[in-house]
Amino acid sequence: MSEEQRRQLQQQLWKIADDLRGKMHADEFRDYMLGFIFYKYLSEKMQRYADELLSQDGRLFSSLNERDETDALMIAAAKIHALDELGYFLKPTELFHAVALKGSHQSEKEGENFVIPDLTEIFGNIERSTQGTESADEFVNLFEDLDLTSSKLGNSPKAKNELVAKILIHLDKIDFQLQDVNADVLGDAYEYLIGEFASGAGKKAGEFYTPQPVSTLLAKLVTCQNKTFKNVYDPTCGSGSLLLRVKKEAGQERPIEIYGQELNRTTFNLARMNMIMHGVHYNVCHLKQEDTLTHPQHLGTCFDAIVANPPFSANWNADPSLLSDDRFGVYGVLAPKTKADMAFLQHMLHHLADGGVMACVLPHGVLFRGGAEGHIRKYFIDNLNALDAVIGLPANIFYGTSIPTCVLVFKKCRKQSENILFVDASKHFEKVKTQNKLLPEHIEKVVAAYVARSDEAKFSRVVPLSEIVANDYNLNIPRYVDTFEAEISIDLDEVAADLRALAIRGEETDARITVFCQELGIQPPF
Repeated sequence: MSEEQRRQLQQQLWKIADDLRGKMHADEFRDYMLGFIFYKYLSEKMQRYADELLSQDGRLFSSLNERDETDALMIAAAKIHALDELGYFLKPTELFHAVALKGSHQSEKEGENFVIPDLTEIFGNIERSTQGTESADEFVNLFEDLDLTSSKLGNSPKAKNELVAKILIHLDKIDFQLQDVNADVLGDAYEYLIGEFASGAGKKAGEFYTPQPVSTLLAKLVTCQNKTFKNVYDPTCGSGSLLLRVKKEAGQERPIEIYGQELNRTTFNLARMNMIMHGVHYNVCHLKQEDTLTHPQHLGTCFDAIVANPPFSANWNADPSLLSDDRFGVYGVLAPKTKADMAFLQHMLHHLADGGVMACVLPHGVLFRGGAEGHIRKYFIDNLNALDAVIGLPANIFYGTSIPTCVLVFKKCRKQSENILFVDASKHFEKVKTQNKLLPEHIEKVVAAYVARSDEAKFSRVVPLSEIVANDYNLNIPRYVDTFEAEISIDLDEVAADLRALAIRGEETDARITVFCQELGIQPPF
């Protein structure tokens, strides 16, 4: 898909979203908009798959009549195959186009074009179709955030139905090109909307979305030296965009096992939809919903690649009983209750495979705060020797916060075990409206510095561990990368001479004005 086609598609989608804008907050109408797009995806995927099954019979799935005995047998056979291949099933009357068509009919008879009851039943049927199958966990309660009875959609059943039908009709006209196996039009459109909703959701955005340039940077850091890993993990996966970016950067033909955990139920559902729409098969997708730090769901599994954008300096349990947990016990201390940053790092390092690599975005405080955090930071360097790189990012690149952030890269089996790479990329960005943005060239410069592991004035430096020890394990980047710009020297004698010359010219000008005033017979203005 060309950039122009992509732009037109984005405009179409955002125009549809305008129907919901003003009625509810961005993070609320997000659930409706993305939910309907997801339903369209499931429907078109089902229809294309079933049409292929029926091609020898010269029939289209949408034309089958459930009341016809022969057609009913075809539908039943299609269901068996679909559940095995796709993981879900939709009947011909449940397809998106059929429902949108019903909503578009302007019938005078009350209820004939009402689609909300149909949609409620269809969403339930999709989930029920998976019960007892391997894909059941991927679909359970997947549509629970699409409350079609909410007063936010309208003050009456008719008003709600008109709005929902309008959205379905508009979406029905958009071609997401599912027939093109090399294009991910619908997945890209979905992720575009997630990002747009995040920018409008303010502080809440950080709960479910990592800006695409940051996702790309993290993904490149964990894949630039190894593209043959078997699994990837994100302990705070949000909408799943970061996991998908790693999968895309790896570019492997062999499926990568995807693991993730998310606390927020709505965001967890968003991530599951995102995975399905990007073609991640349910057999290799392992997303769980729970508190990662207190109720980890993937214990016992080690990962080749780990990426994360945890909530910055979040509160957490920090119960002393967790010192008996293998993730935290070896350190002898827990991260402070009001700052879970180090706890996330401890959790991730525990799950990192010996040959693996992990990259995590965190606030700068983790680089220099003392107390328990200082002790844990010292353990990372002294006892584990796992910290591989510290990368400073620009301020104001995340939605909802303007603070500068950093990326910490860890490896358990480091080749360069006697030093740590420091990169200061804080001044490498482009200002876009009110946000700062990493451009592709900025990302490539950081990744190139990480791979080359060499010194570059005012940008990167390989620092021996002895220097870090001498600094009492303080990792504040300006200590190691000098970005000081000398001020232009000023010759005060030259400035004084210029001022004297200006004074003389001023006196000459005043004298001329005095002469002119005398000729005119008026008093000079001074």
